[in-house]
Amino acid sequence: QVQLVESGGGLVQAGGSLRLSCAASGLTFGAYATGWFRQAPGKEREFVAGIRYSYSVTAYSDSVKGRFIISRDGATNTVYLQMNSLKPDDTAVYYCAAQNRVRSLFATYDYWGQGTQVTVSS
Repeated sequence: QVQLVESGGGLVQAGGSLRLSCAASGLTFGAYATGWFRQAPGKEREFVAGIRYSYSVTAYSDSVKGRFIISRDGATNTVYLQMNSLKPDDTAVYYCAAQNRVRSLFATYDYWGQGTQVTVSS
């Protein structure tokens, strides 16, 4: 079965940086893209960033554009989310997810990880 495991979350001061990792298994033939989502307390889950494996096409939400960078290491099946200039509003549980069909990075995702907590202090 497909497994996505996030890591790298933690506590960081505003203005700092953090890198999240998503290790994927079971996606050798069934994955086309990976995205990062986040959910803050009392809010709905929202799209943060996504990357399509072919051509490394990326997409970002307006709130993180210019601050976050998504990348992928195909050799290790790991997707990263480099988060810079972090703000308290970035505090949330971050999830990685994968698509098993070629479609928009903003569309539905088929596989989900368990999430990792990111807390940004003022």
